[in-house]
Amino acid sequence: MLSSRAIWEKWGGIAAEKAKLPAGKCFLLAVLAGLYIALGAVGCTAAQTLIGGGPGKLLGACVFPAGLILVVLAGAELFTGNCLMAGQAAAGKAPWKGALRNWGIVYLGNFAGALLAAGIMYAGGFLQGALGEAAAQIARNKCALGFFQAAARGAACNILVCGAVWMTSGAESAGGKAVCCFFPVMLFVLCGFEHSVANMYYIPAGMLAGAAETAGDFLLGNLLPVTLGNLLGGAGLSLVYMGIHHEQRSA
Repeated sequence: MLSSRAIWEKWGGIAAEKAKLPAGKCFLLAVLAGLYIALGAVGCTAAQTLIGGGPGKLLGACVFPAGLILVVLAGAELFTGNCLMAGQAAAGKAPWKGALRNWGIVYLGNFAGALLAAGIMYAGGFLQGALGEAAAQIARNKCALGFFQAAARGAACNILVCGAVWMTSGAESAGGKAVCCFFPVMLFVLCGFEHSVANMYYIPAGMLAGAAETAGDFLLGNLLPVTLGNLLGGAGLSLVYMGIHHEQRSA
């Protein structure tokens, strides 16, 4: 396992590479990430519904990390994890223009992948019966959050997600990377924090299942504040590591 300082140095190359990804390739990799995260959310909903109560919530939290494990091991571009590019851009290791371009393309690709998953689940009958009602209730609960409450939960979520991605960059085996993904993501799901890409699946799926929430409730009431919170938490974590390691190197 690499040290945090070594991970910081490694991320200079990672961020620079991400910043110059061709738009088409970047978008397709982002669609895959949105699909992977959404499928983790599908498994989480199934576990919570089929088992129920506290045990179901715990098992669902243990299933959800499969999405990030797929992103890391199979290779994909995830907006929340890519917030780590902020520190590298601030340190001059990657261009801000490239980082912002990456975030924009990846965000749209993640959205497309999550919506694709919602459509597949609807066509496959997953959003019917008890599972459908659970999906609808999840959408209602998420859209009922206040703006600052959703943003705060988004910030907490992405501190954990970016911490997980940060650690995977230092792990040298597939098993090690999977473990690095598992515990932080399990923690954010168990605590009820908010992940913008997961919500790109959860809320549209709930709406397809019968939730009465509108596009405005989804986009402005939940996705906007959660995205801002994710950006604040993930970029903030990256900037903290910049403050620690970039200063050490300059001393």
